[in-house]
Amino acid sequence: MSDVEDKSRIYIDGAWVESNATEMIDVVNPSTEEVIARVPAGTADDVEAAAAAARRAFTDWSQTSAEERGKFLQRISEGLGARSAETADVIARELGMPVRLCQIIQAGLPTMTFGNFARIASEYEFEETVGNSIVVKEPAGVVGCITPWNYPLHQISLKVAPALAAGCTVILKPSEVAPLDAYILAEVIDEVGLPAGVFNLVVGTGPVVGEAIVTSPEVDMVSFTGSTRAGRRVAELASAGVKRVALELGGKSPNVILDDADLEKAVTDGVAKCFINSGQTCTALSRMLVPRDKLEEAETIAAAAAEKYTPGDPFDDGTRLGPLVSSVQRDRVRGYINRGLEEGAKLVTGGPDAPDGLERGYFVQPTVFSEVSNDMTIAQEEIFGPVLSIIPYDDEEDAVRIANDTSYGLGGGVWSSDPDRAKAVARRIRTGQVEINGAQFNPMAPFGGFKQSGLGREAGVFGLEEFLEIKSIQT
Repeated sequence: MSDVEDKSRIYIDGAWVESNATEMIDVVNPSTEEVIARVPAGTADDVEAAAAAARRAFTDWSQTSAEERGKFLQRISEGLGARSAETADVIARELGMPVRLCQIIQAGLPTMTFGNFARIASEYEFEETVGNSIVVKEPAGVVGCITPWNYPLHQISLKVAPALAAGCTVILKPSEVAPLDAYILAEVIDEVGLPAGVFNLVVGTGPVVGEAIVTSPEVDMVSFTGSTRAGRRVAELASAGVKRVALELGGKSPNVILDDADLEKAVTDGVAKCFINSGQTCTALSRMLVPRDKLEEAETIAAAAAEKYTPGDPFDDGTRLGPLVSSVQRDRVRGYINRGLEEGAKLVTGGPDAPDGLERGYFVQPTVFSEVSNDMTIAQEEIFGPVLSIIPYDDEEDAVRIANDTSYGLGGGVWSSDPDRAKAVARRIRTGQVEINGAQFNPMAPFGGFKQSGLGREAGVFGLEEFLEIKSIQT
């Protein structure tokens, strides 16, 4: 097709260069199933060149003042802001999120993140005195950033911005499924004149480029976001080099609606928190816990709310639910819906068939199950699609038990008319974040998980500190 973008180059040592790749990867529009771009299937040699450039650049960049690093980050933020409409359009095409949401989330958050870390870099105390010691917080070194496709530029910014603010140099491997936004960032970085080698972009697959980054002797730290299965592989490979690893992995987040909550408001908000980005969100509140005697009422509210999530073209004003990102993901989610039916869950709305009139594109119906027991597959495994499980509970103790009965611990929610009661329950839920009564997401609060949801934290000061080593100088 003549309108397929050629993205055959990668960005290494301050220049756009040819990859050593002998094959290209198709980037597919999930709404139309058409190829919209091709990117190189990068190689271990590409990673080696990027790692060498990052190592050379680290000496000077790590000694650049935090204030100067902050100025670069601010210019990157401004450059992304100037291209926000383009970024939203690109991500709507490569991912499928409705474009109006892309403008707020997929383009807006990265711009904000680089600006936030510009300020944090200039304000953070990189030294303190403890007795007769000077405690110095220094950059961890060369960092490999491996990012997913669901919030592509946002996840990139949560790694690249704090790493640069800390004084680290970076090799970025974006998801090969949605890599086009990473090219926009690289172009902005090139335009603002970031020193050569401080930021490097290598596109390719996880088993080739990702593993080459993790095992490279020049890489000191790896920051990875993705599935728990892939995170285990990253940790395993990194352990051979005793490398620092930050992992932001999967989730199966509970939304505990207590018996004194406004049920209409809580359930409606809960459906929205489950279905955002077509359910392709690690913190999606995919398990809704409701009092057993209110189960039928909750089903009615959830069905009405879910049926308003109209699937369709991300560029249509009436679309509230875009496609899933790929045919693999669509088939996986449909498989989970069938598994829920097989295991005896009650289908309230939706199902495994394609939405009416949308046989083309990777669409899945917004689906709600009820009468789900927490040992069912759909209650235990991360589906990553617009599938909500409503689970009844007997009392508050039972609700907390069910909420914590998972191998994950990333997000959660609690609803109650008594804020103190809600906070008390929130403290008992073993997750990295809990929102009370639908509270707004805080991009400066630490983000990360307990248990198999990962290691470390992103965002804000806590995100910066992931990329710092600590040295004591006795005087």
